[in-house]
Amino acid sequence: MYRSQVISQIDMKAELRSNTTSISLSNQSSTLFNSHQNPFSGALKGCLGNLDGACIEKLLLHCANALENSDINSAQQVMWVLNNVASTSGDPNQRLASWFLRALISRSSRVCPTPMNFNGGRSAFQRRLMSVTELAGYVDLIPWHRFGFCASNSAIFKAIQGCPKVHILDFSITHCMQWPTLIDALAKRTEGPPSLRISVPSWRPSVPPFLNVLTEEVGMRLTNFANFRNVPFEFNVIEVSPSMEESSFNFNYEFLLTQTNLFQDDEALVINCQNWLRYMPDQASSKDSFLEVIKSLNPHVLTIVDEDSDLGSTSLASRITTCFNFMWIPFDALETFLPKDSCQRMEYEADIGHKIENIIGFEGRQRIERLESGAKFSQRMRNLGFYSVPFGEDTISEVKFLLDEHASGWGMKTEDDMIVLTWKGHNSVYATAWFPYGFED
Repeated sequence: MYRSQVISQIDMKAELRSNTTSISLSNQSSTLFNSHQNPFSGALKGCLGNLDGACIEKLLLHCANALENSDINSAQQVMWVLNNVASTSGDPNQRLASWFLRALISRSSRVCPTPMNFNGGRSAFQRRLMSVTELAGYVDLIPWHRFGFCASNSAIFKAIQGCPKVHILDFSITHCMQWPTLIDALAKRTEGPPSLRISVPSWRPSVPPFLNVLTEEVGMRLTNFANFRNVPFEFNVIEVSPSMEESSFNFNYEFLLTQTNLFQDDEALVINCQNWLRYMPDQASSKDSFLEVIKSLNPHVLTIVDEDSDLGSTSLASRITTCFNFMWIPFDALETFLPKDSCQRMEYEADIGHKIENIIGFEGRQRIERLESGAKFSQRMRNLGFYSVPFGEDTISEVKFLLDEHASGWGMKTEDDMIVLTWKGHNSVYATAWFPYGFED
């Protein structure tokens, strides 16, 4: 019953998309739909000759069903149809389908190790190392990251008003790209800039974007910029033991409590988490344990930014449905201003493909992408004893000004404890700010 409900919802979701494209199937692939013995033929026959985003979803779901039942023959038949549709240089649905095909091939190769010569090939992502300049262009391409930077920096700036010394403990996958804007704002502070320290762990999840310089070099660049803006500045890399670096499962965040030289009583502590909590291990208490450690540090403010989707389900079919509808957003947004053969666009999409492969292709300890929606996360925070910090009109204005620099499809809305970046009305990224119960200020 669950699968039929999922499939019945697909057409309604697809109607919300503005760029759904019809794609003709080859005669060779149409045998999948015309075979009376094939269990998929009845459900998918209506897609023949008119394969839009909704039908692609149906194909993906039936492939997931076949793989979960170890029906390799049926899975391969569906993948042959997807192979005739998917294209890394087509419209957003075709490009997205190509990465899902790669993810399914990666998954099926562990069920059936025989070669499958689809256009998608065996999934093999290359580690693309960017320069600092390329990384700056990467985060500026669409407001996916800058939205969170802007909202968090505004909340941090407000929380540390009047504080002469500030320490930011930064958990982020974007290599400190957030901080030049905050440093610039602090340099203009009416009462003068504070003494600022930023500390980052030496470990980060092994996910894009990757940088071709060490974290210490990033710190040196930040130091030079802060000196240029006359902001007293110090950058620290918190060394994590080798056993902790193996994976997020071994990254014991309680080590923060043992860092006697890390925290100083006369500093206002800020903790920033940008696209980080999704990489916590798949145990019910892991995020709660981390947040309890954070609460015990009594920060002035804790800022959280992440993608607004639920991708932690144990059901492959559920993850495929949610992932397809969510990852469509950046693919569609890039379509509005970059040509189909743009190298920058293809590289950005490949980084999204890295996430898709992990979400769809892996289970257990190997699956590290475990997104939780903003609404669920807000409830988690309230249950743990945190108060939300409302975003003021100045923050809203700053975010709107940022979005004016991008395509008209981007928008922003407020939902309970968070502000949310939207694309054509679809939630994409949420930003929240919190402080623990009992914080005296």
